[in-house]
Amino acid sequence: MDRAALIATARRVIGAEAEALAQLGEALPDGFADACALMLAAPGRVVVSGMGKSGHVARKITATLASTGTPAHFVHPAEASHGDLGMMAQGDAVLALSNSGETPELADLIAYTRRFGIPLIAMTARAESSLAQQSDVLLTLPQMPEACRTGYVPTTSTTMMLALGDALALALMEHRDFTPEHFRTFHPGGRLGARLARVADLMHADLPLVGTDAPMSEALLTMSAKGFGVVGVTDARDYLEGIITDGDLRRHMAGLLDRTAGEVMTRKPLTIAPGVLAEEAVLRMTERKITSLFVVDPDKNGAAVGLIHIHDCLRAGIV
Repeated sequence: MDRAALIATARRVIGAEAEALAQLGEALPDGFADACALMLAAPGRVVVSGMGKSGHVARKITATLASTGTPAHFVHPAEASHGDLGMMAQGDAVLALSNSGETPELADLIAYTRRFGIPLIAMTARAESSLAQQSDVLLTLPQMPEACRTGYVPTTSTTMMLALGDALALALMEHRDFTPEHFRTFHPGGRLGARLARVADLMHADLPLVGTDAPMSEALLTMSAKGFGVVGVTDARDYLEGIITDGDLRRHMAGLLDRTAGEVMTRKPLTIAPGVLAEEAVLRMTERKITSLFVVDPDKNGAAVGLIHIHDCLRAGIV
C-alpha cells in the first residue's frame, strides 16, 4: 500500500473542493437573496427534492432548514410520481437540486409546481437546463470539475450544493432572529441540547434552607437531610444572606453548637440566576472549586429558588 499516494489523493480532493467553494463564494448566485425572500414569504413549507447524491444533500439541507426555524420536508422525486406529489401544496416553496438540471425523475415534480403555481427554486450548474428554464429563481453553481480523476463522481458539485444549502438556511435563521432558546426547542436531546440547557432546567427546588437565627443543630440536620453538603441561610424575605459549607463547619468547630447559622455562615455567596446557561454554572463552579450554587431570582428580590449541583450538570452531559 502506497501511503504517500493515498495522502496525495486526499489532498488533491480536498484542494479541489476548497477551490470550488471559494469560487462559489466569489460568484454567489444573483438569485440567492430572491430565493431567501421566496422561502420567507411562503406560508407553507419549503419542499426540498433531489435524486441520487443530490437527494442525499437535499435531505441534509431539509434537516438544517427545519432545525433552524424554516419548516421544511424532503420529497423523493421518484416517489413524487407515485403519490407523494400530494405532500406539496399551494403556499409551499420548492427547492430542487440537480447538477445537470436534466434529472428525469424531477420532471413530474417540476410540472406539478408549474400547474399549481408553486414557486420553484432551482439549484444547478447549468443555466440552460430544463430545470433552470422552468424555475422562478435560479441558483447557478460554478461549473467546476469533480474532484475525481474521471470527472464522473459527484464530489465537488455536491459539496457546493451542501454549502449553498447551509448558506440559505443560516441566512433565513438570522433574518428570523432565531435565538439559542429557539434552537434548544428543536434540539432537546444529545450534546447540543445539553449545551443549551438552562440552570432552571437542572436545578433542585427542594432547598436546604434555615433562618439566620436558627441554631447550628438545626442547620446540621438540614444539611444532612438534603444531601447537598451545603445549607443556605435566609432572612425573613427568603433573601439568601449566606451559606454554610463543610469548610465553615471546620472553621467554627470550637463551640459550633452554641452558635447560630448567621454567626457561622459565609456572607454574600456566589449565586446564579435561573435563566443562565448551565454551561456557565459549570464554569463558575470549576473556577471557584465548589460543587453547587444557589439559584436566586432577580425578579423575586433575590429570593433563593433553587440549587444546582455539578453532578446534575455531568449527568446531563454538560462538561
